[in-house]
Amino acid sequence: MKLLYAEDEMALSEAVTDIFVYYNYTVEAVYDGEEAFARAEHGNYDGLILDIMLPKKDGLEVLRELRKGGCKTPVLLLTAKTGVEDRIYGLDLGADDYLPKPFHMGELLSRVRAMLRRRETFTPDILRCGNLSLDRRKYELENGGRRRVLSKLEYQVMELLMLNQGNYLSTEDILIKIWGYETEADVGVVWVYLSYLRKKLAALHADVEIRAKRNIGYTLAGIANRRPV
Repeated sequence: MKLLYAEDEMALSEAVTDIFVYYNYTVEAVYDGEEAFARAEHGNYDGLILDIMLPKKDGLEVLRELRKGGCKTPVLLLTAKTGVEDRIYGLDLGADDYLPKPFHMGELLSRVRAMLRRRETFTPDILRCGNLSLDRRKYELENGGRRRVLSKLEYQVMELLMLNQGNYLSTEDILIKIWGYETEADVGVVWVYLSYLRKKLAALHADVEIRAKRNIGYTLAGIANRRPV
């Protein structure tokens, strides 16, 4: 599971990040609201943990703008403010949970696990496009009994394309969402994995393809006039 954690108290940020990494989460830590919004808007995260009192843009503003833009990633708010009105306001903006400071690390972990379980409840395990299905539990593409197991990065790229059917994603978008802002990889790695996936789609006789539009990006779309095999 990949989390974005926005907290401007460096010592607390490092301590919380270490705990989550110990429990096998991937965590990207940021220290102000502007960067939190930028990464959350373009990144592929399973959950967001936002402190309300952030510099440049507070956590409530980040949450408000994300929800306004259609972001549905679960959000846990952290704050030293304990008033009921503050909690209600945050939840009304679209937060999934609210944890006052100071908090026990065990409770933070428990809240995040619960938040992510609720998210998974509403996310189908099988994604479909044309005659193709992607099993998110097994990292497996399937069509008519033919199956191909994907590597982790192949799976992440394929999942991204399936979740954005009909929308073109630029090479840079794919690079940031899958490899992250701080990656040293260049856009060439995206082309490599798209090539891998195209070969697997052909082997599966899929009636969909990864379609490219010059200077715009890539999308998953049906192949016109494909005969059943």
